Amino acid sequence: MKKRAEKIKRRIGLTGKPRIGKSTVIKAVITRLKAERIPVGGMLTADIQENGLRVGFSVEDINTGERGIMAHVLLHQKGPKIGKYVVNLSDLDTIGVNSIRTAVAQPDPIVIIVDEIGPMELKSKKFISAVEEAMGSNKPMLVSVHLRSQHELVKRVRREFDMFEVMEENRDAMADSLANKLLV
Repeated sequence: MKKRAEKIKRRIGLTGKPRIGKSTVIKAVITRLKAERIPVGGMLTADIQENGLRVGFSVEDINTGERGIMAHVLLHQKGPKIGKYVVNLSDLDTIGVNSIRTAVAQPDPIVIIVDEIGPMELKSKKFISAVEEAMGSNKPMLVSVHLRSQHELVKRVRREFDMFEVMEENRDAMADSLANKLLV
């Protein structure tokens, strides 16, 4: 197992329209990697739905399962606003940032997942720093980035990572293809 994990050297970035399935592809890649006994760490985001409507976004540590609210329409605290959502820097800076930093600090090979590097996440200086630390490590990474972002960190990902756009036509086959690229 260790020899196989040591061969992982890839850095893969996903982009695509909102709600096209980037997170779904990433979750399927995680399942495939875990089935191959490849350790993964980092953070996931997901919609928070109420009565069939998206009202916010959660942040989750892949390894611990700890979840928090990254942004919500009804958040009654101060924080940066992105559209109708208030970003909860507290949960993003603890759960999200700590999950990335823990993955970077792992002595064993691990695939670092960051879903996603988008406008909400980029409101956190600690998040930006954690992603930069991960990129400075020699560990393989799988990240998703906002399609139209012009933030310097996203531009760097686009330059340094093998980028793939998730579309309706390719998303169903993409998880196996990306997992295979990470396993090379």
